[in-house]
Amino acid sequence: MLWFKKKSTKPEVPAPKTDERYRIYSPKLWPYRFIGNLVLLSTIAAATFGIFVIKTNLVAQKLTSFSDYFIELTTKMGFTVDDILVYGRKKTPLNEINNVINLHRGDNFFDPDIHQLRTDLEQLPWVKTAIIERLYSPNVIKINLTEREIIAIWQIKNHFHPVDIEGRVIDTEKVPPTPLLLIIGHKAPEHLQELIDVIKTDDELYSRIKAANFISGRRWNIILDSIQDGITIKLPAEDLDKAWKRLIKLNKTRGILKRKLTIIDLRFENKVLVTPKKDSIKSKPEGNQAQEHGV
Repeated sequence: MLWFKKKSTKPEVPAPKTDERYRIYSPKLWPYRFIGNLVLLSTIAAATFGIFVIKTNLVAQKLTSFSDYFIELTTKMGFTVDDILVYGRKKTPLNEINNVINLHRGDNFFDPDIHQLRTDLEQLPWVKTAIIERLYSPNVIKINLTEREIIAIWQIKNHFHPVDIEGRVIDTEKVPPTPLLLIIGHKAPEHLQELIDVIKTDDELYSRIKAANFISGRRWNIILDSIQDGITIKLPAEDLDKAWKRLIKLNKTRGILKRKLTIIDLRFENKVLVTPKKDSIKSKPEGNQAQEHGV
């Protein structure tokens, strides 16, 4: 016997409509978890590889191996040093340059570090700047040197040292025999350029300067004509240029440097004190040795 389900006579109630503006969606978390895990695994892998490289020095070994291969290959191809040319060398001993560059004919042309060679050459006492170039066909290492120009000799504790215009003391045992400005006193080279800029404004007066004594680390005494019995110019610690201009003016208007004097004191702003030589005092009536000139 067959049974048939009786069809319901109740009407179907439609599902209520939902306003999409108020629908709440639950977040999908799995993409963020996947990305987070991927970043974590990548970090662990990178750290592991870094530790491995550091312990085995893998990169350095590979670079060294490649560098050795490059040097060997280029040497076989004929890239070797044919000659080494040095220009501008006057005072620097040739053996000092050879010790620094340490190159010979037949060495690999690309092996020397040009930048390091330049730095090493500029450490030599007489070398101010060095320019190094590679020239091809033939393969030549060209070195252009600019050496330091001596402007004074510094006397300290009975030792004499050449000094350049920048105040750098040149560490050498060879002192030039030509007459140069003698500077005396502690830290005199450090203040030399400032002095030179002032006293070189008058060429005639500058040519008469034989020595400059840096007093108490503050000011200069200038000696003209002769170190033993010349005229001593006492300059102030401040406004050095103004005092020097006053001396030039007095010399042009009153011929003060033509007189028989031992000291000209310029340390005072509104006056100049002078001390005559003893032999010139004897020929005149007795009186104070120090004389004052208003400025």
